[in-house]
Amino acid sequence: MQSGICDSIVASLGDLSKHYGSRKALNAVSFDIRKGEVFGLLGPNGAGKTTLLECLTGLRRPTSGSVQVLGHDPGSRAPELRRLMAVQPQEAALFPQLSVRETVDLWASFYGNHDPVDEVLERVGLAGEASQRVKALSGGQARRLLLAVTVIGRPRLLVLDEPAAGLDPQAKERLWDVIRKQREDGGTVLLTTHDMNEAAELCDRVAVLVDGRIAACDTPARLVSELASTSTVTFTTPAGTDLGPLHALPGVTVVEVAREADGRRTVQLRTTDGDLTLRRIAADDQLAAADLQVSRGGLDTVFRSLATGGPGRREEAPIRKEEKE
Repeated sequence: MQSGICDSIVASLGDLSKHYGSRKALNAVSFDIRKGEVFGLLGPNGAGKTTLLECLTGLRRPTSGSVQVLGHDPGSRAPELRRLMAVQPQEAALFPQLSVRETVDLWASFYGNHDPVDEVLERVGLAGEASQRVKALSGGQARRLLLAVTVIGRPRLLVLDEPAAGLDPQAKERLWDVIRKQREDGGTVLLTTHDMNEAAELCDRVAVLVDGRIAACDTPARLVSELASTSTVTFTTPAGTDLGPLHALPGVTVVEVAREADGRRTVQLRTTDGDLTLRRIAADDQLAAADLQVSRGGLDTVFRSLATGGPGRREEAPIRKEEKE
């Protein structure tokens, strides 16, 4: 059982800290990334995400704490780890005079075991641009080419730093398919993103990094259930209706008139109990409410709350050291 737990952990950070003088870019960060999952790393700009990725990929040495990736210290630059982990940064230089196919062929030559080049080009949506020179690619096409050379070697851990930035919706869907295939094939993905919809759609678990610390780490569904407790109820009512009683409804924290038009007002309520508020409004004949809608908080609500130091921070219980050994 203990060996099984150890084998299921692809990367492990234990009290990882990185200081630049008196500034703490990372402060005692701990979490595990499990085999076969898409793990999302979220956080506002300046939270420490880039520093964390640099420590995890061996580009920087931590000030203290530990980091292990596929059984290796990434700072050792072990050749075996370089074959098992692939990283797509936000920006990278490619050879401008090579064609798309020549570029992927070159990267494929670095691996003894790799996917067919044509299959990878089709997967990332560049089959039609195979003969095009790199220097002639658009920004979105260049990012898809970066993805192609990242996945060609069948990495066990795929690290993607905001890979959807600059992609159109169709290209973003292709990217998501690549990530899903990596998981289906038994691989693992570490994904940084500012797109909460992308995180909710793809990630099995997410960690929210704020001011160099992990503010929360769990599945998107659990974080939303526990931390996104506010719903918004919207309805229309005649312009002269008394809205005073709405403030006394259980769970209601904010009452706002969004707009007035054609003799009716659109009202928005913020409430901690969307279902109860909805029923009370619908049952109040004096309000003559119409067009009733309720929208519940999502991962974006959780992110905003944690990024601003909101209450209810939650971290999933870590796997104990003795369980890993």
